[in-house]
Amino acid sequence: MDFTPRLEQIRQNTGQIDNLLRDARLVVCLGNRAMLSLFVGSQIGQRQLVGAATCEASGLALVERHQPTMVFLSDTLEQGSGIALVQQIKSRWPSIHTLLLITQEHRQAPIQQAIQAGCDGLLVESRLGLGSAAAALHAISGGGVYIDRSLKELFRQGPGATGPIEALSERERDVLTLVARGETNGEIGQQLFIATDTVKSPR
Repeated sequence: MDFTPRLEQIRQNTGQIDNLLRDARLVVCLGNRAMLSLFVGSQIGQRQLVGAATCEASGLALVERHQPTMVFLSDTLEQGSGIALVQQIKSRWPSIHTLLLITQEHRQAPIQQAIQAGCDGLLVESRLGLGSAAAALHAISGGGVYIDRSLKELFRQGPGATGPIEALSERERDVLTLVARGETNGEIGQQLFIATDTVKSPR
């Protein structure tokens, strides 16, 4: 794919991401050293970055030491698992936001595990640079959850399911559409004229 026509949009997204991270304390844990080096060397979140790692154990140690407000991590790590790291962080420090980069989007069961653990955002590696990171940070900073629209099948059928599934209600479809756009629970409630608690379990 030729990204040249998107360069200006990517630059704008980068500025928006940096602004959304201005009050964050950030730990990054990525299994790809090249990507980690690019992230650390970029202009994004430099003042907010307090630690970086490539494996689960080191990532957990950094979170315990620095108590960040957000952890950006990938599902695959040099050692251990990004999914397991999300589960540990959310069980010990549920207020820490986790933003998980999915590099293997067809592994449905582990992604479901991240959702069930309370992961705040799921990005797909192949869609980076298209505005999804900024949308995810916008949703998370407003108290919402972001799941990339390419993962929407996970809402329709769980791992191992073979039979017919219950159809989504019109309200549920409306809510999921707005979640995919990066809207917060409060914004969704305002647009659909429903209470914020109803957004979490619409029918």
